[in-house]
Amino acid sequence: MTPIITAAELASESAGTRPPVLLDIRWKLGGPNLRPEYEAGHIPGAVFVDLDAELAGPPGTGGRHPLPDPAEFGEVLRRAGVSRDTPVVVYDGGQGWAAARAWWLLRWTGHLDVRVLDGGLAAWTGPLSAQTPAPARGDFTPVPGSLPLLDADGAAGLAGKGLLLDARAAERYRGDVEPIDRVGGHIPGAVSAPTTENVRPDGRFLPADELRARFAGLGAAGEDTEIGVYCGSGVSGAHEVLALEVVGFPAALYAGSWSEWSSDESRPVATGPDPR
Repeated sequence: MTPIITAAELASESAGTRPPVLLDIRWKLGGPNLRPEYEAGHIPGAVFVDLDAELAGPPGTGGRHPLPDPAEFGEVLRRAGVSRDTPVVVYDGGQGWAAARAWWLLRWTGHLDVRVLDGGLAAWTGPLSAQTPAPARGDFTPVPGSLPLLDADGAAGLAGKGLLLDARAAERYRGDVEPIDRVGGHIPGAVSAPTTENVRPDGRFLPADELRARFAGLGAAGEDTEIGVYCGSGVSGAHEVLALEVVGFPAALYAGSWSEWSSDESRPVATGPDPR
C-alpha cells in the first residue's frame, strides 16, 4: 500500500463505505500549540493529536522527542477511534513532518493501513469543520517493532557499513549554525540529505522517479542498501523515511537523532560538508 494519499482520494474514501479515521497533527517546532487552529477549522471528522504531548515522551534521555510510552500512545489512538482494522489518514498543516511522525509511530507499533495526506491541509479543497468529533472508541493495541529502529550505536555502525542520511538543513549538518542542540555538526559518516528537498514548494512529494533518482544519487543502490535516517529529534527524519518508503527503499529511523547524539560529549562529531 502506498504510504501517501491525495486530497481527491481522501475525499472519495471519506464519502465511501469504509471511511478512514482522520488525525490532525498540526504542530510547530518550539510552539505555540496549534490546537486553536484545529478548532477554527479542520477536515470534517478529524481528531486533533498533540505531537509534543501525545506522540513523544518527556524530553531528556532519548532526545528532545523520545518515543512515547506504547501504552499511553495506544490510549491516545483508541480515544481517537483507531482500531486494528480501520484505515487511518494523518495530516498536518502542509510541511508533512508532524504527520510523518504519526505515520511512523502507527506503522512501528503494528498498524498496517495508515497514510499521510500529501501536501497536508493546504492540499484539501473540501469543506472544513469547527465541530470537535466524538468518535466511537477504537481497539488498537500498539505492538512496537514493525519498523526498524536505530539507537545511537546502531546509527554509528550503519554510517560505516551502509547509508546514514541526515535529514536536517545542510547548514546544521555542516555545523555552520546550531540553533537548538548543544553542538553543531553531524554523525561521522552520515550523508547530508535535507528532507525539504524531497518535496515541491507546495509540500507535496516530488514524483517518484525524481525521488528515486535523488536517493540513488545519495548512495541508495537499491533494496540491498541498508539505510538509516536521523534528524534533530526524530520528526523530520520520519518524513525522510516516508519519502524513502514512497519509492520502495525501507529505512530505519534513529529516533533520538542529533538531540540525543550531541548531548553525549563522548560521541564524535564531524563538521563541514564531507561525511567524515
